[in-house]
Amino acid sequence: MEKFVPFEKLSKKEKRKQNRLKRSTWGALSPVTRRSANPKAYNRKKAQRPDDGDAVPFDFPES
Repeated sequence: MEKFVPFEKLSKKEKRKQNRLKRSTWGALSPVTRRSANPKAYNRKKAQRPDDGDAVPFDFPES
């Protein structure tokens, strides 16, 4: 049975070891804070794309 030593009094190496054991992964979640884009603001990337792929080419009928 190990003696209890307060965290503050542990060596740097032991503190790191304990911190690693306490940490866990976020899984599929990303901890980064996100903000939605301002819909009123001008978006350069959106303005550079004139072709959205929905255009149907017009075919002249042959007579």
